[in-house]
This record gives sequence, C-alpha cells and structure tokens, in this order.
Amino acid sequence: MNQSVMPSYGRTDVAFERGDGPYLFSDDGRKFLDFGAGIAVTALGHNHPKLVTALTEQAGKLWHTSNLYNISLQQRLADRLVANSFADTVFFCNSGAESVEASIKLMRKYHSASGNPQRYRMISFEGSFHGRTLATVAAGANDAHRAGFGPTVDGFDHVAFGNINEVRHAVSAETAGIMIEPVQGEGGIRPADPEFLRDLRALCDEEGLLLMFDEVQTGVGRTGKLWAYEWSGVAPDVMSSAKALGGGFPIGACLATEEAAKGIVPGTHGSTFGGNPLAAACANAVLDVLLEDGFLANVLKMGQLVNDELKRVIGDHSNVIESVRGAGMMWGMKCVVPNGDLVANAFDHGLLTVPAGENVVRFLPPLIVTQDHIHEAVGIIDACCKELES
Repeated sequence: MNQSVMPSYGRTDVAFERGDGPYLFSDDGRKFLDFGAGIAVTALGHNHPKLVTALTEQAGKLWHTSNLYNISLQQRLADRLVANSFADTVFFCNSGAESVEASIKLMRKYHSASGNPQRYRMISFEGSFHGRTLATVAAGANDAHRAGFGPTVDGFDHVAFGNINEVRHAVSAETAGIMIEPVQGEGGIRPADPEFLRDLRALCDEEGLLLMFDEVQTGVGRTGKLWAYEWSGVAPDVMSSAKALGGGFPIGACLATEEAAKGIVPGTHGSTFGGNPLAAACANAVLDVLLEDGFLANVLKMGQLVNDELKRVIGDHSNVIESVRGAGMMWGMKCVVPNGDLVANAFDHGLLTVPAGENVVRFLPPLIVTQDHIHEAVGIIDACCKELES
C-alpha cells in the first residue's frame, strides 16, 4: 500500500473533485448530499459565489505579508468579530487547535501578569475535545488521543460535564480558568445546560478565574446564533473559533476581553500565516453572508425542521436510533445499532454524515440547506433504518 500520505486517518474510499451548494461530486461520477460539511467547516456549502469571488479577487492582489505589518482585511475582520461578540480583541491563527492553544496561553499569561504565576491549571470536562496538539489533547478527555504521546502535558483537571459541585471541588490555588464547549461536538452533540454555564460564570467571578468557551465547532452560526454562548446569556472571557470562520479556507481566532488579554504584548505569541490577506478575505465574506438580515433566523427554522423530521424517523425506527439532540444545524442521532453502520449505510445511499462519541451520528449540514435538502437527507436516514432493521 502506498504510504506517501502518512496513514493517520481511516479514510473512506472516495475522492471528491467538485462541489455545488450542499452537494459533492466524486471523481467516479457519484453525487453526495454533504451533511458533514467538512466537519462543520463549509457553512456556506461548496462553491459559494461570494466566497469564490472574495478568494479569487484577493488572490489577484496579495496573498501573504506576515504579521510584521498591518493587514487591513485582518483589521476589518477583527473589528467585525468584536462588534458581534463579547470580545474586545482578537488573535488570528490557522486552526481550531491553534485557537485553543492561544486561549490556554492567554489565560495563563493573564494570571502571570496579575502577579499570580502559580495559577496555571485549567478545569475541563469529560467527553471534551479541544484539538490534537500536545496541550489540547491533554485538555480534552479522550485517552486514545493521548496514547503513545506521553508524558501528558500537565495542567488540566477533568470533571463531569454538567456537575457544578465537581467543578467547585476541583478549584485550587493553582486554577487559572475553566474551558468548556457549549455543545460537545466530538463527545456526541451534548449541549451544556444553560444553568450550568451560568453557574460556571458565577464561580469564575467568585474565584477570580477566566471562563473560556471552545466554539471551534459551535461558532459562526452553527447553532442558529452567531455564537452558541448567546443562548445561555453568559459571556466568556476567552473564546476559540475556527472551522466555519473561513468557510473552508483555514483560519482560526482567539477572542478575548481586554482584561483577559492584558498579558499579551509584542513577542508573547505569534503566527506566521494567521489572518493573512487571503484568509481574512474569505472570513469577511463568510460574515457578509451570515450577518445578512434573516440568515440566522432561517438556520433556526431549518434546524427545527431537521429536529422534527428526525424525531419522526425515530418514532418509526426506535430500534435503530433512540434519540436526537442538538440545536440549529448541529444534531446528533444517538444510535442503538453501531453508529458506524448507519454512517456507512448513509454513504452508500449518497449521504455524508459524521460519527461522534456516545455512539452518535452527527448531522452538520451547510447552513444554506433548504427544506428539500433536509427532506432528502432524512429520507435517506429513514431508508437506512429500514435496511438496518432487516
């Protein structure tokens, strides 16, 4: 077997050559309805005209200069992210893991700059996923992701997701902050209870900790609001973003309040490519679409249709799928059968989905899907359930 590409992925045997809206077309002529969206990345679908125009126009002007100089498109993007979030300031990078790493460094630096360098530990949660770097796999709660990469980076304490008493018990004189996904993605589409998030905010305020939300998967419209934290009414001090931010072009961002970022001065952190002209042009184009009047309202409307339709299927096939949970365009089907069976069967029928923890199959469609696309996808799931029952 040719291993010129390092075998770090268990790939499905298909290669795509073009896309159009929510559809992908393979090099052997097959058509697929993409309800995985590159794992919540292609929020505007494939070949979106505004993204294509933004990228090609910028490619004809300037690709990269580095962050040694001002980048006007990056400044515009930062201004817009600040205007549409809790944040006062933004650091740009290239990926979700990098944005989480930046968040961790920022929280540690905050306490160091405040005269408390001993406060470096983070509390995170069982079922969490924060990336694949050495620090972010330590922050996450998947032993398989850490296996063979020891010793595990120190500084992360895991507690039960949703248990405020365990969180309180884990706080020590060395705790710097709490990091949480408002909806766990890889962990199986597990939404945090809004009351729990409010309790975390209160605890952080009480103990002088920073609250960090990992919105790499939930952010940029995925749950029907621009940011998932908005549903709880709780504002974090720090937030990571990536995936959908560039609509498929790599870009990540760490958003923070001015106070939380007070330790970040020239030389404390950096990124060669982060927020370069090409990436910033794409992210600005994504925001152009998402911030249009009625766009996110339609995401909520279509998301409710997904929920309703999947619950109807569950009513008919409860021996295949037992429940559905999520929000907006982020849904998880908890399976009775092995989730890989449903993913494979759906693929054979031309539907792309994504597996997750707790035996869940994820629906992460582009935010531009219509009723017809949803009916098509759910119809395939219904057919797959019938086949898996036989």
